[in-house]
Amino acid sequence: MARSLNKVQLIGNLTRDPELRYTPQGTAVCTFGVATNRSWVTDAGEKKEDTEFHRIVSWNKLAELCSQLLKKGRKVFVEGRLSTRSWTGQDGAQRTTTEIVISDMIILDSRRDSQKEETTEEATSKNAEPEETKSGPGEAPAEKVEENPKENSEDVNPDDIPF
Repeated sequence: MARSLNKVQLIGNLTRDPELRYTPQGTAVCTFGVATNRSWVTDAGEKKEDTEFHRIVSWNKLAELCSQLLKKGRKVFVEGRLSTRSWTGQDGAQRTTTEIVISDMIILDSRRDSQKEETTEEATSKNAEPEETKSGPGEAPAEKVEENPKENSEDVNPDDIPF
């Protein structure tokens, strides 16, 4: 039997917030979009850019983690497989979609980077707590992260990260 391989690896930005649902059997499934860009220079010296949009699906615990940790705009690495499925739409037309069913996800930007995108109004509200200290009902308060002024003044080199 000949070997085959169905593997996808993407690095891109979320195009929308993840949407978490549960199957009738109680299995978690999360869907979100990722955009990837590529740029090139034509023979005539003209710079071109193209964006691809990908539908991402995660299942079980990974689905729950994606829904909790990801937000529109975050940069992620996802790894998984291509999956094509067909169904009949409400209008009776046959529909087909190709998705990437992921088995791994790594967040590539920092939480601090994603918080910079919050509106100034939210950040300066009198009663607003920093994101690190907020907790939902029945949850223990999250640890407050102290900001190191030196960290804010220089970028972190990925090669310096120990994992």
